[in-house]
Amino acid sequence: MSGKLSGKTALITGASAGIGLASAPALTGEGANLVLIARRQERLAELESAVQTVGGKSVSVLGDAKEEDTARRSVDLAVQTFGSLDILITNVGIGNYKNLVETSAEDYDEMMDTNMRSTFLFTRYAVPVMIQQGSGTILMISSMAGVYGFGGEAVYCATKFAQVGFAQALDKELRPHGIKVGAICLGGVKTEFALGKGRTEESVAASGMLVPEDVAGVVPMACTQSPGSRIIEVQMRTMTEALT
Repeated sequence: MSGKLSGKTALITGASAGIGLASAPALTGEGANLVLIARRQERLAELESAVQTVGGKSVSVLGDAKEEDTARRSVDLAVQTFGSLDILITNVGIGNYKNLVETSAEDYDEMMDTNMRSTFLFTRYAVPVMIQQGSGTILMISSMAGVYGFGGEAVYCATKFAQVGFAQALDKELRPHGIKVGAICLGGVKTEFALGKGRTEESVAASGMLVPEDVAGVVPMACTQSPGSRIIEVQMRTMTEALT
């Protein structure tokens, strides 16, 4: 462990798979205590065991990140267990790639609630703690679909544009309180994301997309900036991206 985050507490939503799962050991490696949020208990238990095996400390909350009670319980647990909440990583998200006329109101609600409502709720409960501390970092795992639009992904793009705009506004609102807010905007990543909803295991495996560890390498960088600097936005794309 390098210890750059020694004594700090990081909360990760969507911790049981993909980018959340890869980010946990990356933050543990910097000395952070972890609060892990996910809906799959067995996977949470496995991750906690892995963190503890390498000498890290973690607790977990079983719950749906888009439910207000989950956010409230998670932030309370962080403070009760470790005495602070220094880093919030809003990672949970889903995609459903459909043309507009094929997208139902239920599809819209599911994407908007999972991607944006969860971001709002966890941020809403974390911010009072960080204001009282006079410091904190909020990092939103977003998408290049929040930077420019893609055909067949209009609603997904809407959720990610909302997330990026939320981050930009909070950067201005919270910086006077010593809180840093940033977004990581990604191209495609080889995860369970959108499987059966526009992606297949075969198409993901055959792609040249990023892997979760690529993103996990950036997360500690954004969380270990000097007190006088902040990362507002990172854009990540695969090296195999077409040039035209």
